[in-house]
Parts: sequence; C-alpha cells; structure tokens
Amino acid sequence: MRISVLTTRNDQFEFLRKAGRLTALSVLLLAGFGLASCTNLTGDSFSSSSLKSSWVKPDDPQEKMGAKEHPLVLAKYGGEYSDSNAEKLIALVVGRLVSVSLDPARVYKITLLNSPKVNAFALPGGYLYVTRGLLALANDSSELAAVIAHEMAHVSSNHAILRQEKISSIAIGKEVVDDVLGGNLAGKVALAANKIRLSNFSKDQELQADAVSIRMIGRAGFDPFASARFLKTMSKFRQLNSRKSSKITNGSFLSSHPTTPERVELAKRHARFFGAPGFGERERERYLKGISGLLYGNTTEEGFVRGQTFTHAGLGIRFVAPKGFAIHNQPHAVTLTGPSDIATRFDAAVLSKRKSLAGYLKSGWINGLINETIREETVNGLPAATALAAADGWRFRIQVIRNGEQLYRFITAAPQSNLQVSAVSEKITGSLHVLSEREIGALSPLRIKIVTASKRDTLGSLAKQMRGVGNRVKLFKVLNSLSAGAKVQAGQQYKIVTDLGS
Repeated sequence: MRISVLTTRNDQFEFLRKAGRLTALSVLLLAGFGLASCTNLTGDSFSSSSLKSSWVKPDDPQEKMGAKEHPLVLAKYGGEYSDSNAEKLIALVVGRLVSVSLDPARVYKITLLNSPKVNAFALPGGYLYVTRGLLALANDSSELAAVIAHEMAHVSSNHAILRQEKISSIAIGKEVVDDVLGGNLAGKVALAANKIRLSNFSKDQELQADAVSIRMIGRAGFDPFASARFLKTMSKFRQLNSRKSSKITNGSFLSSHPTTPERVELAKRHARFFGAPGFGERERERYLKGISGLLYGNTTEEGFVRGQTFTHAGLGIRFVAPKGFAIHNQPHAVTLTGPSDIATRFDAAVLSKRKSLAGYLKSGWINGLINETIREETVNGLPAATALAAADGWRFRIQVIRNGEQLYRFITAAPQSNLQVSAVSEKITGSLHVLSEREIGALSPLRIKIVTASKRDTLGSLAKQMRGVGNRVKLFKVLNSLSAGAKVQAGQQYKIVTDLGS
C-alpha cells in the first residue's frame, strides 16, 4: 500500500474481492474507503547515459502514442527504479539486440519499473518496459534478452497498431490493466487513469513475437533456448504464487504470456534452428552481478508483509492477520482473506481532531449502518469507534482508530450466516501496534543477494538463509531455475532473498 498524502474521497467502491463466493460481492457499503496515494511522475528514462541516448525519434508518429501512455505506465507501476548495475545490464542486452533486429534503425526508450510484478511490455514508438520483479526472476542475460526481444518484436511488427485497428481502445499496449490508476496523481494523469487499458495481443501475435525474438537472440549470440527456459520458470513461479492468491498474476506478464507446454515446445523447436542446446552465451555471472542488491517485493513506502504481519513505516504501525488468513498488499489498501468467505480491508485517511469518531461513522460513507451499534472505545490506548452494518446478505464490522489526525480504517465482512465478524475484527485491530522511531528505523526491504555455494552447502542450507518470504525452499528453486531433485554445486552462485542487514 503506497502512502504519500492521505485524504478521504466521496466515490463509492466495491468493497472486497476474494476467490469463491466473495468474488461476486459487490455490496457498495462504503463511499470513499479507498486510500489516496501519490506517485512521483518523471519524464526521463534510465539515469545512465547509455540509456538516455535511447530515446525514440521525435518525428516518429507512433512516438506520440507511446508518449501519451508513458506517464500512466509509470503511475501504474510505481515509477522508475534506479539501479546503475541493472541499468547497464539492460543497456548491454538491448544494444546487442538492436543490431540484429528487423528494424535496426529504430531506437528505443527502455524503462525499468519499480514494481515487484513479473512483467515486460511494449508501447508504440519503441517504448519498452521491464519490471524489477522480472529481473529478479530471470537467471542470466540470455533470458532477459529473450524477454526484451519478444517486446521488440511486437514493436517492429506493429502489433499494437494492428490491435488498435480491430478494437476500440484508448491506451495502446500489450498488457491488460485491470486496476484503475488511483490516488493523488496530478491533473490529466488522474483523469486519464480511469480510462487506461493496455490490450492483450492475440495468440498468433504472441507466437509470432516468440519466433522473431528467438531468431534475434540466436543471431545476437545469446542462448536461443533461453526463451523456453524462462517460460518454464514463469510457469513454476505462477504455480508457487497461486497458492497465495488466485489473482497473484492479474495484470502481469504471467497472465498475458501463457506458458503452456505447447508454447514451450514450440520455443524449443525454433531454438533448434541454431543447433543443440549449448549454442550461444548465457552470461549468468555477469547477470547475477548486475542484479545483486536488487529490491525484491514491496518498497518501504508500500509496507511489508512478513508472514502474518503487515508493517508500514509511513503509517507507523503493524498488525497481525489471524492464523489461516492471507495478506494481500495492494496499491491502495491491504486485504486479509480467510476461511468461510470472511475478509478484512485496511486503509487510512486524514480526519481533523475536531471531528468525533462517532460523527465520522455517521457521516454517510457507510450504507446499511446500524446507528444503535456505534460505540466509542479505545484500542491499545488509541481512541477508536466501531459500528455494525448489514446489506445484501452480508454483515460488516467497521472500526476506525485515531492516531493524531491519522485515521486507520478496518472493515470486516462475511456472509450473514457467519457470526465471526466481530471476533475476527477485534483480533486484527487488537494486534495493532504503533511503531517507535527505533522500530521504524530498523525496517529494511528485501533484496536479491548473490551467494556462492560451499562444499558443505545444500539446497536447504542456502534456502534457510532467505528471510521475509514463505516457502523458502520452493522459492529458492524457482528463483534459481532448479528442477526437482537438483542439487547445488560448490563454487556456483545462487540468488537468495534477504534484508541484507542480517
């Protein structure tokens, strides 16, 4: 959850979404329950000089299309991510690919996005995007080259333009953006955010881009089998994360680039044009050096999920989800989903000290409010107020907690037949803890760390070094593209996830 400026809004929202019955829940209970956020927008690409020269031609008619969507992409994906080593790594790969592309005269604007999502996509005019989440998942330069070449193939083949001719679309692109760009975005970006929709390419266009990209990376001297390898890694990553959330890949490279066995086999067939596996460079050591220290997962501004605990430095709090609940840190709120279709949403707002909490609950932003249930109380020493509401077969417990002018808002929902709403709500809010300055200063985001295996190391011992993530052994295997039964090799480098401060 990204916090900068917190304000209340008057628009209604669809409260909670969850796999199963809760997915259909569209009870418009609250008005203005979304958290306003602020994303810094910039017009520059990478800070490294090698990539500043990669601007598209100013007289390119397609450049205007890409330029129009560029600030929206930045807003959607948390802005640009600055890392000189990663930027140089991408620049070297792009330079080799441009020289063998179908349109070597075209220049590209490459942007590294500050998002943990595994994603890459293209806009007309040579705008290419790669997330830091994708860099963390790839294992060598050839795999990164396969992804970037795929996007370059979409640009050179004018797939976005062809797609636009078939459908009515405001935003041109290759990924479906299901979320609405929310928050305190300035002026036109805030208005356009409600309309952005980056369209999926067709299956034929994806397969065509696969074929073109594999020929490109092979001609550039990279391992042409990298495409099939990364497709398999993405498939494993999808399976691992699907256990956490049915929507984990929504709006991502994983959803718009299906990793079916047939597609993997077709990628291998194209690669065999260059010979048997072993042809071309992988550049694993250079790649791992380039992503060492790369931010993994959410930023400090968005808050951290560590096991069952959510911590947010900007709000200065942490709270704990009950056992059996999953925490989903979304752009504008945090949702906790549990068994029997019960779920809680948390966000924050600003409320003047002159206004009472009971009056705030009565101010009209809650539909179905049961006025006689409003109670003012304290939660862990903080002023608070609670109320119950009911609508369309659902029961709700709303709790607001004041900390100065900062207001923490929790709402728990369950089907009318579920009587655990109050108990669950009280357990979550009862765990609320205001962080001290020392605790805030001790918070560190997770990063990619490169370790070299010793003779004594095993897969388990290296995975044990990971911190802040679940399923450590499985994630270690996926991050390092290790197959079932694989063993670590002494002297080889591997990726782990840690806070680096431990």
